[in-house]
Amino acid sequence: MPKTFLTERDVDDLKARGITSIDLTENIVMTDLAVERAFKHGIKINRAEQMSPPKATFSPSVNLVAAFPREASHQPTADAELAQKVKSAVVARLDHQVDEKLLDAVIARVLAGMK
Repeated sequence: MPKTFLTERDVDDLKARGITSIDLTENIVMTDLAVERAFKHGIKINRAEQMSPPKATFSPSVNLVAAFPREASHQPTADAELAQKVKSAVVARLDHQVDEKLLDAVIARVLAGMK
């Protein structure tokens, strides 16, 4: 949205029309001379409260698990339980045709990446 600039001439015109206050928003800008002229004429300048910036939101691509790690107090137990559940599911799915040492290493690496 375009900005409106008020000059000292605009302030003189407002004074002539009997206006006693100016409401400034983020789209209305007064020059320095206009501000001085408004004070000289006794015109009150009301500044609108600053608009707060929009709140940040998470993109669907944000890894919330990595962004908000779990507490460390119960993590080793929870990780061990999760690793066991994942290992059991993979072994069952692959009909026990998997190198368990390799599977343990992969699960440990994935869990470490989630912290």
